[in-house]
Amino acid sequence: MSFELVGAAADIAKGSAISVEISGVDVAVVHADDDNFYAVRDECSHAAVALSEGEVDGCTLECWLHGSRFDLRTGEPTGLPATEPVATFAVEIRDGDLYVSTTPSNGVNP
Repeated sequence: MSFELVGAAADIAKGSAISVEISGVDVAVVHADDDNFYAVRDECSHAAVALSEGEVDGCTLECWLHGSRFDLRTGEPTGLPATEPVATFAVEIRDGDLYVSTTPSNGVNP
């Protein structure tokens, strides 16, 4: 599995998300309320808007446009109107830096 450097973990505040490009795919990297980092496709599966602009609540990310919610651990929607999951990507922390996998970990096409 190949990983790309995102940046310093300390640069992403707890409860927030940033958008990065990993191998040509827009990915939302989230520092969740459980103090873990997650990465999901930065596009709502219901409407083509950036999830990174949404709100982090626990281990979910809410789309700012229609309120769809996604479990950051699985990519599965936990709130309508979305019914399709978003791709998730493995995250590693190495010496304080975040690395995100270049391939989805949940089998959903990015």
